[in-house]
Amino acid sequence: MQKTERVLNVMFNKPSPAGKIPSPRMTIPKQWLEAMGVNPEERSVVAIFDGEKIIIKKAE
Repeated sequence: MQKTERVLNVMFNKPSPAGKIPSPRMTIPKQWLEAMGVNPEERSVVAIFDGEKIIIKKAE
C-alpha cells in the first residue's frame, strides 16, 4: 500500500459526573485497518509515541 495522509479530528466526549476531563477519541480509516490486517477477530494494535508522532501497528 502506498503512503497516504489524512487530516483527522480528535473528538472529546463530555466527562461523566465523576470525571473531570473529557475523554479524547479518534477514528482511523477502515481502509487503513484492513490493509494492516486488523479486523474484529484480530483487533489488537500497538501504539508508539515518541514525543512528536504516533505510530500504530498491528500487535504480533
